[in-house]
Amino acid sequence: MYIGGGTPSQLTGEALRRLFSSVCKQVTLAPDAEITIEANPDDVNQDWIALLKETPVNRISMGVQSFNDGTLQLLRRRHSAKQAIEVVRLLQKAGYSNLSLDLIYGLPRQTHEQFTNDVRTALSLGITHLSAYALQFEMGTPLYSMLEREEINEADEELSLACYNSLIDITAEAGMEHYEISNFAMPGYRSRHNSSYWTNQPYIGLGAGAHSYNPKSCVRSSNCEDIKQYIDSISRGELPSTEEHLNEEERYNELIMLSLRTVEGLSLSRLLGEFGQERLDYCLRMAQPHINNGNLRKTADEALCLTRRGLFVSDSIIRDLML
Repeated sequence: MYIGGGTPSQLTGEALRRLFSSVCKQVTLAPDAEITIEANPDDVNQDWIALLKETPVNRISMGVQSFNDGTLQLLRRRHSAKQAIEVVRLLQKAGYSNLSLDLIYGLPRQTHEQFTNDVRTALSLGITHLSAYALQFEMGTPLYSMLEREEINEADEELSLACYNSLIDITAEAGMEHYEISNFAMPGYRSRHNSSYWTNQPYIGLGAGAHSYNPKSCVRSSNCEDIKQYIDSISRGELPSTEEHLNEEERYNELIMLSLRTVEGLSLSRLLGEFGQERLDYCLRMAQPHINNGNLRKTADEALCLTRRGLFVSDSIIRDLML
């Protein structure tokens, strides 16, 4: 169970209790279920933690983004680096040992040294999971407006590559497994939520803007994003969602895209079983140049995996193998 997108750490204790009460009336949570809530460091204090202790939450994912105060100010974050560190320690003292932090690299004005310091600081806190993403300028955000006004520049590509290279090395030194392009975990602490997307598992999304997926019927659905419209529809007993029925080509492309993001890679036996010999032959034909140049490798258990070099050009490799 995963509570987030949005900022669920701003929910009141009563809202959290109602949420879990409603869910538990409909489903039975397994004793070892991973139950994650997203949180902003500036929302977390002793009172919030006390409320959280009344829920089944056992994993917390925090969007720290950076431990550099100048970078945090640029991102318009409300927390400081010191506050983020204190919050991690507060949560650990309260018994929450399964903690994930998010970082961003390729930020304007960010140096290689600053980012590697971010990674080392995060790992020094004893976290179990780290997600690190390259910055993307999204239209409508303050950063995008600053870019348009030429107040900031996009990060140099070579610098972003250097940051990612260091990220891989530092997390490996700390004993973390690089199990997906942007995700790293201590042994036994892969995010089950994230992994379900990459391994084609069914999921149900509740709330405005949430997505669901049923692999058996090959149907993906998405709820309307407007909160008022969502509530009004639910009040009338209507589900405000639209459905997308995936055809064979779309399912093949998704398998390529999602599988190659993971350390296990693309299972060729699965590809054959789901799509037949013709699709397998096409995939292997398109993969061969990348195998030859060292960006892809074929494993002993018949899977295609990105090499370390291939990680840096993963988008182009994935595009080449898609239909």
